[in-house]
Amino acid sequence: MSAAPRPVLFACVHNAGRSQMAAAFFERACDRARVRALSAGTEPASGVHPEVVAAMREVGIDLSAARPQLLTAELAREARLLVTLGCGERCPSVPGLEVLDWPLPDPKGQGLDAVRAIRDEVRRRVDELLARRGWLALA
Repeated sequence: MSAAPRPVLFACVHNAGRSQMAAAFFERACDRARVRALSAGTEPASGVHPEVVAAMREVGIDLSAARPQLLTAELAREARLLVTLGCGERCPSVPGLEVLDWPLPDPKGQGLDAVRAIRDEVRRRVDELLARRGWLALA
């Protein structure tokens, strides 16, 4: 019996925007037999930002039921990679874990056009990561 695939952990401060988008795009396109996505935040919000839910719905992803969660040591320990998304000095640090930093603007309170631009950049970076690491699902 094979071990469960180790996740890529997407993290931002509130886990209500960028990290939720990244994890959703990653899950939709990854080879789940090899890798999966988790998202968390250092100071989780009570819910995903409404403007993020609206922008993601436009591309066929429903985040309305997603709930921000706290980034814990346990979540970090099981991860194979940590991707931080624009949290600067408030980003988590996990000793011994490979970290990629994607400095992207916070979509909270932004207009839909700005959130779409952030969403599209998140998707581009996720697609690039999946392709570079060989984690894309086979068609």
